Amino acid sequence: MVFSIIKGGKQMKEYLNGLQHIGLPTSSVSDTVAFYKDLGFELIMETKLGDVDVAFLDLKGLVIETYTSDDPAMESGAINHITIDVSDVEACYKIAKERGYIITDGGGINDLPFWDGVRFFIIEGLNKERIEFNQKL
Repeated sequence: MVFSIIKGGKQMKEYLNGLQHIGLPTSSVSDTVAFYKDLGFELIMETKLGDVDVAFLDLKGLVIETYTSDDPAMESGAINHITIDVSDVEACYKIAKERGYIITDGGGINDLPFWDGVRFFIIEGLNKERIEFNQKL
């Protein structure tokens, strides 16, 4: 895969703030929460999106998002995605499209009601990893 090099203008890194969370699908959010709490994580949010239970846990800035899935991997490599916190999801999305990144999950920016709102999009990395760019509103 070849990515175009953009001359001038802002670069993606100018909008990136660091790791926001790691996504972990599970067959049981309550069991996963209990496991990570036993390791020392603190539950910072629990919510429901339709039939999907979602929880966020934090350990000194390392945040795990766990959510129910009909088909969790249940094997080594089970992490579904890593998420980068961004200051401007629209600008990042524009750069991702210009660079020719493969944008997954509908190919656009998605909205969620967490906190006071969340906007995100996901790209596929060269190793098929999922990288989410997420802006809390």
